[in-house]
Amino acid sequence: MKLLLAGLVLTLVVGAQAQWYRFPGEAARGAKDMWRAYGDMKDANWKNSDKYFHARGNYDAARRGPGGRWAAAVISNGRERVQGSSGRGHEDSAADQEANRWGRNGGDPNRYRPNGLPRNY
Repeated sequence: MKLLLAGLVLTLVVGAQAQWYRFPGEAARGAKDMWRAYGDMKDANWKNSDKYFHARGNYDAARRGPGGRWAAAVISNGRERVQGSSGRGHEDSAADQEANRWGRNGGDPNRYRPNGLPRNY
């Protein structure tokens, strides 16, 4: 009986700490953040702004929580795989991935912000 009670308490404590039920919502909102950054990049059409929008999308998504961080990683890695197979340069893809990791790990996306990019981005 004591073992059963201890197991039940452990399950409740771990379950309450994990908050697994938030993951899908965080992932969906993180994916939306990534899509917004992509749309802003297309809208801005600013030279040398690609890395900034990569970092910003990952940063915004990761701030949503573990689900957002996961969505950012899946989307970024998938995008780089598709673009890498289309003949894009390895160096450019590696630089994109570095900006993705920077943003996903909480680094300030403005590190990659090009001069003159309008403030609304």
